[in-house]
This record gives sequence, structure tokens and C-alpha cells, in this order.
Amino acid sequence: MPFYHKLGNIPHKRHTIFKKPDGSLYYEQLFGTIGFDGMSSNLYHVHRPTQVKEIKSKINVAPKVAVSNNIQSYRFHGFKIKPENDYLKSRKSVLTNSDCTIQLAAPKKSSEEYFYKNADADELIFIHKGNGKLRTHLGNLDFSYGDYLVVPRGTIYKMDFETEDNRLFIVESRSPIYTPKRYRNWFGQLLEHSPFCERDIRRPYELETNDEKGDFLIKIKKQDEIFDMVYATHPFDVVGYDGFNYPYALSIHDFEPITGRIHQPPPVHQTFETDTFVVCSFVPRLYDYHPESIPAPYNHSNIDSDEVLYYVDGDFMSRNDIEKGHISLHPAGIPHGPHPGAAERSIGKTETEELAVMVDTFKPLMLTEEAIEISDDSYYKSWLEN
Repeated sequence: MPFYHKLGNIPHKRHTIFKKPDGSLYYEQLFGTIGFDGMSSNLYHVHRPTQVKEIKSKINVAPKVAVSNNIQSYRFHGFKIKPENDYLKSRKSVLTNSDCTIQLAAPKKSSEEYFYKNADADELIFIHKGNGKLRTHLGNLDFSYGDYLVVPRGTIYKMDFETEDNRLFIVESRSPIYTPKRYRNWFGQLLEHSPFCERDIRRPYELETNDEKGDFLIKIKKQDEIFDMVYATHPFDVVGYDGFNYPYALSIHDFEPITGRIHQPPPVHQTFETDTFVVCSFVPRLYDYHPESIPAPYNHSNIDSDEVLYYVDGDFMSRNDIEKGHISLHPAGIPHGPHPGAAERSIGKTETEELAVMVDTFKPLMLTEEAIEISDDSYYKSWLEN
């Protein structure tokens, strides 16, 4: 996280005595990444955060790969993923490699029977439909249509939905998710030319501090398996914390597009980055204003990365026959560009209302069995001219 945050009550100095009202000690925990070198926060618990009562069953949730070496362009009908009551069961992996997994989810119910923790990956959860509250041991965040939720690995959380019609686009990242470094100065502050700034980032605003003992089920994902672990105390028992490592929200509607006289390259849309992929936001914006500009994107070669585009809303001017919830995959090794007629249609247009999320991976993506079930196998022929 690019800036410091404090919530609740903490002692004056780290690693010093911090007493409860009854005179006993609160229990300090360092919550960090990349050993002791990455972002971290110091948490203070009512009970020891180490009290495991029982390790029960585990299930394998590894993506079932159907196509491991792909050079075909695909379109996937994301809304064909059927809604399910359970949050975790609703998550369907569609594209994957050793660095990340892209999932679709349509959960109908809130997480009531268990808490969840992803021990392997940061999660970027994009809210396409629905609203509610992300509840975590580091505080709560309200969410609604268009929100990105960045959940650092190891965060214990629940998703509380206010509706049953929910659609999520999720990226699990095995390396930490950051804001783009070219938009930050050497202190970490977002610069003036950044398409968003710190005031757009919503931090946790309330802590749920529970002083409870009993049996508390936490489902923990590790190495493509989910373990059922029973803790002796409520996992939301933090009285305060401070640091840089915590979940946060950013609305795609607060992303301010960068435009120019001629068509700008995709990096101007970048919103997040990791060592292994980037995430971009395509939002409503004015078109290029050179008198002879072609607003539609030019053909370009995917030599080094796979491009995934998740269509959220509006009319995506470079594509034909694209609807909400569709996903396009343009793999490395072949060029791609606007569909026939798109460039001509774009000339003279002054603005676009498109809304989409793009993920560009530096390693090839594999298609899962669930992806094939919702795929349009003829999409790669859609550039042929009659």
C-alpha cells in the first residue's frame, strides 16, 4: 500500500507493553510480505492469533487445464457462469499460469459459516454487479459496482452481499499488487500526472473487535488446496494496527483517463502492477483530437504477453458483437487489432462510454475446462473480411 494507515488503538512504540483494561497484555503480530522487506502492519490482538484447535479436511481447487499451449484468440461469455450460494464454490478459474489465476464468480449469499484466507496470493476483486461490505481482520470496506478491492495475501475476510445478483472478476496474484511505479515519486506518493491519487483510495474505516472463544472455521487456501482450520478464538479480535499492509478499495469510476491528439498506447490506462502482469482500466473518455486521428486502436503484436479484456459496460468501439461480461483473450505470438470496420466507424467520433478491465500477463495463460465451456470457438475468425 503506498501510504501509512492507522486504525483503532495502538501503543506509543512498537514491541512494547500494551495492556488491556484488566492489566493483561494485548498480543502483537507483524503482518507483512516478502519476509521483513515488504510492506507490513503491526496488529494488536485480544487473544493470541496462533491458537489452532483442529485441522480438518482439505479439498483440491487447482485449475483444471484444458489447453496448456494456446495461440488462438478466444471470446468467453462470462455471464454464463452460473450463480452459486457459496462464495468460494462460486469462484471458477478460467485462465491461469504460474504467476496468476483469473476467476469469475457469481455468489448469491454472504460468507456466514466461515472466514477465508488466501495464503498464497494477493486478490484483486473487481465488482461488476452487487454491493455490500468486505469484512476483514484489518477493518471493513463498503463496495459497489465498479470497485476494485485489493486484498493482500494472508488477510482473513468475509464478503457480505446486500443482493443475490453479484458478479465478480477476480485476479489471484502470486506476487504483491502495487500501484504503478511510474506514477509514484521516490517517497511513494502518487504524482500529479497519475490517473488517480491517494484521496481516491478508500482504506478500512471500522474494526470489528470480538472477544470470543469457541470454534471458528477459517478456510485457508495454500498451494491450490483449501484447508478447514478451527481456531479457538474469533479471528476478528484486533483492537488496533498501523502500517502499510492492509486491504483497500479504488473505484474504476475514479480513474481519470489520459488522452492525447492521437491514439494513446495501453500503458496510459494502467491501474495496478506486479512483477508478472499489469492491470488497466478503460473508462469513458474523450477521443483523440488531431483532425485526422483514428480513435480506434492500431493493430499491434502480442509477442511478449497475453492480453485479457473483461468487458464491463458501454460500447467497446474496437470490437464487434461484444456484450457485458464477455472476456477476450488475445495470446502472445500473433497480432491483434480492431475488427473490420471499427477503425472507419471511429473516425469523427468525439468520445466513448466504454468500461473494461484489462490484464496483460508476461507468461502465457492456459485455458481451463470451465473456460472452454463458456468459449466462442469461432471468435478467432472474426477478423476475416467478407
